[in-house]
Amino acid sequence: MSFPRRHPVIAGLVLLVLLVLLGVAGAGWLLLNARAMPIVRRADIALPWPKDAPPTPITVALLTDTHLSGPDNSPERMARIVAQINALGADLILLGGDYIGDDKGAAIYDARASIAPFAGLRAPMGVVAVLGNHDSRSKKNRRALSGPDWQAAFAHIGITLLQDGVIRRGPLVIGGLQDIYTRKPDIVDTAQAMEKDGGVPVFLAHGPDIFPRLPDRPSLTLVGHTHCGQIAFPFAGIVYVPSRYGTRYACGRYSEGARQMIVAAGVGTSGLPFRMLAPPDIWLITIRPR
Repeated sequence: MSFPRRHPVIAGLVLLVLLVLLGVAGAGWLLLNARAMPIVRRADIALPWPKDAPPTPITVALLTDTHLSGPDNSPERMARIVAQINALGADLILLGGDYIGDDKGAAIYDARASIAPFAGLRAPMGVVAVLGNHDSRSKKNRRALSGPDWQAAFAHIGITLLQDGVIRRGPLVIGGLQDIYTRKPDIVDTAQAMEKDGGVPVFLAHGPDIFPRLPDRPSLTLVGHTHCGQIAFPFAGIVYVPSRYGTRYACGRYSEGARQMIVAAGVGTSGLPFRMLAPPDIWLITIRPR
């Protein structure tokens, strides 16, 4: 007679213990994936160049969705990521929003602490940021700041925050839009101001839902928000992202008409502190004359 038949209770307990250990090991592996240092993805984008600008390519580093909160992200990890970005030697650094993290049962940080690590970022053309849905103050999100307070907090650490604003950086004209998921971005006026400036048009926004609404002119749009699904599955891939377009703009590079877009996975997590087959990432984009 086999052992399970002779000792069913003991066999059941052993199986239960094995299942628990397997679950703990799996959760630990998913957490380690989330805590890993981001990989660097690279892209080369050609766009029309201003006639009065030197034809020298510009490199842009894109960092999104830091979601500073434990157990997967911490000020110490962010310091390492800042050093990693600085080592890339980008001309310009762009921040795509969602700096405030969820309460995932470990450390949480207020709004100013959530952006404090960015004070260490260094680039010749500076650092430009927009806000994400986690950064929008509401009755349900008291840790976020008001618009003017966010402006002051970023200015204090030497970063330009755009909220439906336009700024020139070398040959590039950056149009920073408000978060489309919690606010009503002024796409028309921002796009018109960018066209009037005459620089290479780069839209910076939090999420990809902005992309279909942009004018069909040569431009580059840089976003995050999707976390590249955060949990992707073998064979099935990414099955859900928080977008009205489903997984249409889930991750990576897209081109529609004259417009191009890059969707970053970001470096933090939302909800559960887990990642699977959707590693944290930073993008280093070379923009050169067409």
